[in-house]
Amino acid sequence: MRVGAVVLDRQSVVPLYYQIQQGLSEQIRSGELKPGALMPSEQEIAARLGVSRMTARQALKSLCSRGLAFSQRGRGTFVSRMKLEKNFRQLLSFSEEMKDRGSQPRSRVLAFRKIHPGEDVVEALHLNPAEEVILLRRVRMADSAPLCVEATHLPARLCPDLLENFEPSGSLYRALAEQYGLQVHMADEVAEASIATEAEAKLLRVREKSPVFRFMRTAYLHNGQPIEFVKSIYRGDRCRVVNRLTRQLENRQLSSSVLVQGGG
Repeated sequence: MRVGAVVLDRQSVVPLYYQIQQGLSEQIRSGELKPGALMPSEQEIAARLGVSRMTARQALKSLCSRGLAFSQRGRGTFVSRMKLEKNFRQLLSFSEEMKDRGSQPRSRVLAFRKIHPGEDVVEALHLNPAEEVILLRRVRMADSAPLCVEATHLPARLCPDLLENFEPSGSLYRALAEQYGLQVHMADEVAEASIATEAEAKLLRVREKSPVFRFMRTAYLHNGQPIEFVKSIYRGDRCRVVNRLTRQLENRQLSSSVLVQGGG
C-alpha cells in the first residue's frame, strides 16, 4: 500500500478526504490493494499526507460506507471484496461492465438453443405466438468468481444462424453488431430484491436463500424494435445498484416520478 502515491491538490475545491478516498479507491480497483489487505491507519495517512487525523478518518469511513473496505475494532480497516456497481444510467453488456472495472469476464454456458418462449418473452419482444427465440443461459463470472446467472432471449428471425456462428462464451453484443449489424441502442431494466433458490445458489456458489438482485432487461434497436429480453440473477454480496436522482421544480411544484420495483 503506497499512501505516498496519493497526490493531493490543496488548492482544489474538492475536499481532501474525498481526494484521499478516490486515490485509495483507485488502488483497490486496480488490484494494487488486494481483498483482505490491511489498509493504512488514520495515523499513517495523516502523517504521510500531512492532513489531520479527522480528515484521514473521514476518508476511511467513506471507503467503508461505499463497501470498498470494512473495519474491525482493534484490528484496523481491511479491503473488501469488490462489488459490481450496476449503473442504471449506462447501457453496458456484462463483458463491457467487467472490463470497465478491470476484471476479466468469463462465462459458463448452461444452454444455447432455439425454444418456443413463454408469454413474458413473447410480450417483451413483440413476437408472434409461433415464433422461436434463441435462448442463451450462462453463469457470468469475473476473474473466475460467479457473479450472476443470465438468460438471454433473442428473436431467431433476426439472427437465424447465430447457433452456428457464435461462440456462446463470448460477447453477444459484439457478435450482434459485427455479424448482423444489430446495435443495441437503449433498454428498459427493472431490478427486484429477492433470495436465491437452491439451484441458483449452487450456480452462484452461495447459500440457499442468500440475498440476490433479479434484473429484467428489454433492449431495443435504434428504430425501437425489441432485440433482446434478459433475466439475470446477481449475487447480493457482490452487486449494488447505483443511480442518480434529480428534482425538477416547475411552476413552484415538485414534479417527480419514482418507480419502486425490484449483458450480452
